[in-house]
Amino acid sequence: MLKLLTYDYRGVSRVGVYVGDKIGHIPRLAGILGRRGLNPAGMVELIENWEELGPEVRGMAGDAEKNAADLAGVLMDPDDVAFMAPVPNPGRNVLCMGLNYKDHVNEGLKAKDVQTDKVELDEPIFFTKAPSTLIGHGAGIPRHNCSKKYDYEVEIAVIIGRSGINIPREEVYAHVFGYCCANDISARDIQRRHKQIFKGKTLDRSCPLGPFIVPKEDYGDPMKKTLKSWVNGELRQDSTTANMIHDIPGMLASLSEGLTLKPGDIFLTGTPSGVGYARETPSFLQPGDVVEVEVEGLGRLKNPVVEA
Repeated sequence: MLKLLTYDYRGVSRVGVYVGDKIGHIPRLAGILGRRGLNPAGMVELIENWEELGPEVRGMAGDAEKNAADLAGVLMDPDDVAFMAPVPNPGRNVLCMGLNYKDHVNEGLKAKDVQTDKVELDEPIFFTKAPSTLIGHGAGIPRHNCSKKYDYEVEIAVIIGRSGINIPREEVYAHVFGYCCANDISARDIQRRHKQIFKGKTLDRSCPLGPFIVPKEDYGDPMKKTLKSWVNGELRQDSTTANMIHDIPGMLASLSEGLTLKPGDIFLTGTPSGVGYARETPSFLQPGDVVEVEVEGLGRLKNPVVEA
């Protein structure tokens, strides 16, 4: 399974690939292994040219695994890598889906601080998060002073690979590049106060993404994957993408109506039940907490909550 990432090296972002359980810089490995044309400047450039570069990356990763002993000096342990969001600088806001699991909708209607008894589910509910929300695996989530009710949401994120507008649902997967884990941190008190989704979903550094992207050809059916989250080791969410109200083809077909999706776009697909605000005793993230989210086959995304 190919696993692609972006990491920070002395203040410069680099595109990497897993070689077994180690990580290598794609251009550096390519140079050592005689694939000198493989030199993407960033993840979006790699995605845009995947039809040409994908086979080269795959071949290089295979060569690197065969020669891992000889490459030990340039391969890094994941614990020594400063992960960034796999797509650290998307060209526009992170695109998101709200209320996409019926059990999450139902727990919200029962929650003590929600003042509604009905939610319309016939059409997808879209919103966005600013690119400044994005952080990588291991980075601190700042608990900004404007909110006292930080919440976690495990989600599978879709990375767009090919431009398209008015995409028929049966052609959606042809426009997908791959998938990764996301944690859609949400300031519930700000959402309630502003009576809309955007503000409470877009605080700086409030969207962990990663640790890596798995290309679609390596991943299989994204609609049959488990999702889980933990806070300080306690399991909070445990569900499957099969429980989505709107599936990935349906959501992206709807989103693309009159809107061109572009390579490197990030799309979050919604979260299942088990979030903090809907617990019998509401439980919100505090500085010192550690929140982890996991989507089957996409690794585990772990981030501490820190003082802003």
